[in-house]
This record gives sequence, structure tokens and C-alpha cells, in this order.
Amino acid sequence: MTYEDLMSRAATAFQSGKTKDIDFRRKQLNALLRMYEENKDEMARVLAADLRRPKQESYILEIEFLINDIITTINSLDEWTKPMKPEKGIVNMMDDVLIYPDPLGVVLVMGAWNYPLQLPLVPFGAAIAAGNVAILKPSEISVNCANFIAENIPKYLDNECYHVVCGGVQETTELLKHKFDYIFYTGSGRVGKIVYEAAAKHLTPVTLELGGKSPCYIDNTVDISKATRRVLWGKFINAGQTCIAPDYILCTKEIQDKFVKEAKVVLKEWYGDDIKKSPDFCRIVNQVNFQRLTKLLSSGTIAVGGKTDADERFIEPTIIVDAKSTDAVMQEEIFGPILPIVNINNAFEAIKFITARDKPLALYIFSNNTNDRQTIIENTSSGGVCVNDTIMHLAVDTMPFGGVGPSGMGGYHGKYSFDTFSHKKSCLVKKIDTISEKLSNARYPPYSDKKINYLTFLTKKRKGFSIPYLPQLVLLGVGVAATIFVQRILPECEQ
Repeated sequence: MTYEDLMSRAATAFQSGKTKDIDFRRKQLNALLRMYEENKDEMARVLAADLRRPKQESYILEIEFLINDIITTINSLDEWTKPMKPEKGIVNMMDDVLIYPDPLGVVLVMGAWNYPLQLPLVPFGAAIAAGNVAILKPSEISVNCANFIAENIPKYLDNECYHVVCGGVQETTELLKHKFDYIFYTGSGRVGKIVYEAAAKHLTPVTLELGGKSPCYIDNTVDISKATRRVLWGKFINAGQTCIAPDYILCTKEIQDKFVKEAKVVLKEWYGDDIKKSPDFCRIVNQVNFQRLTKLLSSGTIAVGGKTDADERFIEPTIIVDAKSTDAVMQEEIFGPILPIVNINNAFEAIKFITARDKPLALYIFSNNTNDRQTIIENTSSGGVCVNDTIMHLAVDTMPFGGVGPSGMGGYHGKYSFDTFSHKKSCLVKKIDTISEKLSNARYPPYSDKKINYLTFLTKKRKGFSIPYLPQLVLLGVGVAATIFVQRILPECEQ
């Protein structure tokens, strides 16, 4: 099937109205949940095949994450799809004010290779929930996971409304030539620019989930033993191939020495004397990324780790001390198990260092000094902030996850995923009866000062006053007051 045929088929499916039906959406979401639950072992296998991912990391970071996300969506579907009823002022006291969450149409979801199941399938599920027809493009780099998605989506979901396209640069380039109603992309900033440029030709809105160098500030007020464990876990899960992994540490020389000493103890506890033999440490996804990362090892001074094995695409968890801002390791997002430490003297120097660079996807602050924490949060810009831990803010699905500036645009997770794939359609419903028409008469010519005063009264914004959908008793009182107002005052405005 050509891409032209695919797009025509997708457009026809959306125009049929099938995906707008809430029961249809629920059926598809339950089928997607069933796909996850029935294929847990297979999902763990393909993740291991692509990344040598340990079973625990696969389950917690991808498989169970997907299951919990889709359960939340199914349980919330009725609530999310209801029209919102926002507050309204006195001028609309007799009207219905509604916001409908409309599906956007035919959407494209493009996933990344580092979390090759979670990153494409979470937004894909949200696109289904919001009533769209969706085309899913998994990353070709994680080939086993891409094949799993391509083989199983057609088995579980409606074949007219949901499609999977596999392939590399050529296939992606051809796909992006077509007009979509929305594009959701997760991956590098370099490719993100290409996606954004292609979308702009059709005025297609996008979400770009990118990355960047996420800083981690540590001061002397925290328990360095606990802080070290939390930083190392966030850095070295998935061998550092995580968009929100701590990219570098900002701390004093004193904290650096304590961190390195503690890190040696922790890494031996986690992975043993020979990390390469540990079943709990991932591998770099391919030789291209392996070669890129090994070049970064020449920066600074290696205090921990540094061993590599090209045949296994293995890079030992590595800590580089006394790194300088001009070092190669500080010029790009690392996206691997290399953690440089840059020395600063205090929180203000940390702020200066962070704000001199692109806005990161995540900012980590390890401090029990409330004033310093707040100062850093208020004087830096980042996609998100996590205090005294790493990565875990991602798991709070009542908060949006996304970048800012070069680290991305738009956000998702939980309700925010549904909103991403929905258009908020405003709708005002007015009555046509004697009272409402009396209230409206003052807007018609011929104009007068009395009419101006009357309309000014109705439209004036009053602090702390609005009329949402109040209890019937209150509405009745408003109606009575309005009737009296119309009968006694409005006739004068019509003269």
C-alpha cells in the first residue's frame, strides 16, 4: 500500500465518524490493554533483544507504565470526553457555555528507540482515546520492538483506523510529505527540526518531545549517601539512554569528592566487581552511538569506570571529575552512562551556569535548603523540576511532561495526553424567548447612552464574581431578578 493510499484510507476512516463514538474508543483501548497484558513476556524479550534491558527495568519503565497509563485512560474516558462547563459572567447568565473536546483527525505518532514501547504507545493510546485515526511510526533503530508493534497492533485494533508504518529515514521523509492534522514526535532535536519544518508546510500543529543537558545540583545539606544512590539510578538505568537522565552534576569540590567515594561503593553493590558481567546493566543501542560516546571519555579526568567493549557495545558507568564547560562532554546531550561533574561554589553560580545554556528537559536539585531550592526554581527555566530525586516526576501522571525551548514543545501524560490530541471547541447556546430577547435588545440600533450604560453593566468584569453552573435554586433567583430588571428598566432603554 502506498502512502497516498494509506492517507486516503485513514481520512475515509475518520470521515466515517467511527472513532468519534465513545464506546468504539473504549473497545479499542481495552483491546490495547489486552495486547499489553497478553504479551508481557514478549515485550520484555524484544526490549532485551534491542537494549539488553534487564527484566525489572523493562517491566517498571515500560510494560507496567503502559498498562497503568491505559487503565487510567479507560477509567477516565467518560469524564474526559464530557463537554466542559466553564464559569460565565452575568451577561451569559441565561446561556449554556460549553467546551467540547473534539478529535483532531488523522494524527501521526513518531516514537524513539531508547524506550521503544512506552514512548510511541503512550501517545498512540491517547490519540485513540481522543477519537482520532492514528498512524504510528516506531523507531527503526530498536528493530525488534518496532516489529513487535507492527505485528500486534493489527491483531488487536481496528485495521481501518489504526496503522503502523515501519522504516528508516527514507520512509519517514516520504511520510512527512503528507498532511496530518497533528504530529507527535519523540526523539532528538536534530530530527525534531526536520519534523517541525515538514509540519509547517501544512500548518500542522506538533508536539516535540526532545531532550537536552539536564543539570543536577547537589549541595552539602543533603545526605550524600542517599543522594548519590538516587542520582546514579536516574543516570544509569537504560545505560544512561534516557532523555531526562541527569546529564551533569553541579557541586562544590568537597561534594564532588564525597559523591565519587560513595559512587564507587554503590556501583559495586549494584553491579558487582565486573559490571560487564552484571545482568542488570544495559548496552548501548548500536555502534554509531557507542563510537560517539567513547569519544566523550577523553574529557576531564575519569574518576570512576571508563572501561568499554565495542563487541558488546558496553560502556562502564563512568564519572568524570573536574569537567570544564569547554569539554566535548559538555557540548551535547550525552545520552549514555557518562556523568561529568562541574565544580561551582554555590546555588547562584549554579543558576548562572544553567541559564547560560539551552533550557533543559529536566532540572534536578538535591538540597534541604528551602530558600536555595526556591531561588533555583524561580530563576531557571526547564521542562520540569524534581527535588531530591531523579526521573520520578515522570511517573506523576497528574502533571504534564514536556520540554521548553530546545528541549521540546507541548506536554502529555494522563489527562494532558488526551488534551494534546483534542481540539477544545467553544460553544455558546443562547435561548430565543421573550426574556432573552429583551436582554439582547439594547445591542441593536438605534444606539443611545442608556443602552451603553446598560450593556456596560452587563459586561463589566467584577472581582470574585462569576456564574458557573450553580444549583437550581440560585439560578431561579437570578432568573427572577433578571425578569424584574427587564420589566422595570429595559423599556426605558428601548425608548
